[in-house]
Amino acid sequence: MTSAHGLIDFGKHLPLTGDINTKAPLAYKANRAVSRVFNAAQMAFAEAYVNGLEVPDSVMRSALHASMPIFFKHFPSLLAPYEWVLQETDHLAEGSKELMTLQYDLPQAMLNRMLGDWELIYPKYSTGFWERGAKNLEECQMHMIDQVIERLDIQDGDNILDFGCGWGCVPNYIMSKFPNVRFTGLNLSHEQCEYIRGKMQDPQSYLSSERFTLCEGDLNEVQFSEKFDKILTVGVFCHVGNLTRAFQKMASMIKDDGKVFIHIITVRIPNNMSSGFTHKYIFPHGRYWNFDAVPSHNRDLKTVQRWYMNGMNYHKTLTAWLDRFDASQDFVKDLEYGMNYAKFRRMWRFYLLMLGTIFATCDGEYNGNGQFLLTKV
Repeated sequence: MTSAHGLIDFGKHLPLTGDINTKAPLAYKANRAVSRVFNAAQMAFAEAYVNGLEVPDSVMRSALHASMPIFFKHFPSLLAPYEWVLQETDHLAEGSKELMTLQYDLPQAMLNRMLGDWELIYPKYSTGFWERGAKNLEECQMHMIDQVIERLDIQDGDNILDFGCGWGCVPNYIMSKFPNVRFTGLNLSHEQCEYIRGKMQDPQSYLSSERFTLCEGDLNEVQFSEKFDKILTVGVFCHVGNLTRAFQKMASMIKDDGKVFIHIITVRIPNNMSSGFTHKYIFPHGRYWNFDAVPSHNRDLKTVQRWYMNGMNYHKTLTAWLDRFDASQDFVKDLEYGMNYAKFRRMWRFYLLMLGTIFATCDGEYNGNGQFLLTKV
């Protein structure tokens, strides 16, 4: 095949370089074979670490800082270890129940210590925003929600759905700012819902207001009798496997002039990205959508504005979580994790350390967060 200038497009035939979606069939197959070998090597190292291999944090960080820029810039397709990472899956979300067990139904006391649990900012499992001068984890999470308020243009009196509301941090904080905003929180995690139900009985919490409604369920199945002014979703779309169906569902839930705000981990490389380690131990079927993925699905919803949040924000957030996790060992080591605690601790240290460092590589310009404002088509 030749380019417009009559030159052979060697990139189409080279297995490892360039955009995997433009490869010739043989190059594509070779690329996926190399990717499987690369993923197996990564998994072997990760599991050796989990099972007791001693690697200083500084050595792991240095290795990631040296290698990740090469993969981001030259071999991005090696960062997609499975075929399903590259395309939409049949189901809106894959492995939802497994995800709840591995990630969100862990001992609440451990999660509170790691993520923070304050008067307005409840545990929040997504990046904070540090670029406005936040001095600590609590402040950076406030600044991040303030940014959501601005970009979604939340007005007092709005009726809002929080799809994947976590522990209720975002609704609680926003309702503290707007006395007439109403929220519905949709959540699949029973343990997170139990935390929220506790707050709904606490008169000091804004979740105890009649302005908040909790719905424990799955976006695949839930139905609401009313349409919302706005939908916001923070950090959930890493677990959504089918953007087309998700957007169709959300479009059916908003008024004709409604708005949707999506905050998601994203990558600025040609294809989506995932990790064999996090898929197995942390986020089953989790993927980081390419920065262009959401705008390319303009069928039921269309992207009217998007922003890239530099990955240094998540690097600082994950580093804070790791520090807090390490500092709480005397307290959290005796909780029930469904496995040997020493293994659990090494598993989570590897995850926090690896992910936190990857966000910092290339000065945060390749792997960060995407924010998207969408309206009905």
